[in-house]
Amino acid sequence: MSLQPGDALTSHNFGLQIDGVMVEYLAEVSGLSLEQDVIEYQQVSSQGRAVTKKLPGVKKAGTCTVVRGMTQSAAFNQWISESVAGNMGSARKNATILVMDYQDNPVKRYNMRNAWCSKVDTSTVKAGEAAALTETV
Repeated sequence: MSLQPGDALTSHNFGLQIDGVMVEYLAEVSGLSLEQDVIEYQQVSSQGRAVTKKLPGVKKAGTCTVVRGMTQSAAFNQWISESVAGNMGSARKNATILVMDYQDNPVKRYNMRNAWCSKVDTSTVKAGEAAALTETV
């Protein structure tokens, strides 16, 4: 059974592609945003009235944060290593957050150009606790 028109997507099934290759299924994604400045200016109309106009300005990219279960994903770990080492020529990757339906069919894509890792946090490790380790990137 496929999604019907008007059905909302669920937020539990998504993954990360780097340079077109699926490298991770993620636990959490935040910060998917795009902002654009608004340029306001005033002019006088042909009737002599002051008119305020708005134009689109410069686009500003957001900072996307992903949380993943700590795995041995070679592609993801290499991407982090290149970024942290400052090798920006190889660290900048085209990445895509894929939102999938319940049958793992991609239904929405958030594309990021020249994405790189600026920060990595590891979850707390505690003796005797049975919990999955995660990385926030």
